[in-house]
Amino acid sequence: MRDDDLPGLLTELEPLSARQFVIGIRRLADDLTYGFDNSRYRGTGIDYAQSRPYEPGDPVKSMDWRVTARTGRYFIKEYDAPRRIPAWFLIDTSASMTVSSIGLSKYELALRTAGGLALACLDRMSPVGVLGCGSRELHIEPSLAKDLVMQWLLRLRRFAFDEGTALVRRIAQLRPQLKSLSLVTICTDLHEPGAIRAIAMLAQQHEVAVLQLQDPAEVSLRGAGIVRAQEAESGRTFVTHGRRPLLDQERITHELRRGGVGHLLIRTDQPFLPRLRQFFRARGLAGKGAR
Repeated sequence: MRDDDLPGLLTELEPLSARQFVIGIRRLADDLTYGFDNSRYRGTGIDYAQSRPYEPGDPVKSMDWRVTARTGRYFIKEYDAPRRIPAWFLIDTSASMTVSSIGLSKYELALRTAGGLALACLDRMSPVGVLGCGSRELHIEPSLAKDLVMQWLLRLRRFAFDEGTALVRRIAQLRPQLKSLSLVTICTDLHEPGAIRAIAMLAQQHEVAVLQLQDPAEVSLRGAGIVRAQEAESGRTFVTHGRRPLLDQERITHELRRGGVGHLLIRTDQPFLPRLRQFFRARGLAGKGAR
């Protein structure tokens, strides 16, 4: 499905020029880089593997002097080559992400955060792929090309207020395509039924992190009593109380944790950068590759 096949009118995310948008993403990537010193996004590095006898032509700087002194023969250190673990970004482009009670929408924050993380991954030589999780067909295979990352970021600036969700379906399509360990970051508000189960199944084989975006109105509507509303994606109407959260956050947190999924709740009205940096540092130390 192409962008112009959507039923709603595609709208630009914000009045910023493309150049201003790109500059903002690059600044966020620079800020995030400081938190990735011990992160899985840095890759496995060059780890010591073994020592072997010296052969003519071997570099002197690789000499294992400790083994050489103990055996009386020259030995060289050998290292494992660094692994490039692909990093996938699944971005929820559905209508519920674009609705906002304040100036910054969940969708705008998700796109900026995913862009900053993607550039940080490229700095660590991790190829980046992206999958749109709405009605639009957007599937970019992992690549080290920064220009390609910028292209999909600029393309995703356009959105529709009535775009349907497809997070569960996109995850089901992606799972059989991932032949080796991958890092999967999912930016979503978790409004689609069945999303948590699909994410937990993906986490059985891959390193998965969910950045859950939340608007303050999803927690409570101050001064509101009984509210009759319509779901942006499906058109379903429902009745709720203004002080009642739209989602059972305690249940969501528990189920994701039980499924081995990294989970960070990001409010659109609160600072998030230090928590995001700490989140990925912790995931790097406790990820599947460290066990």
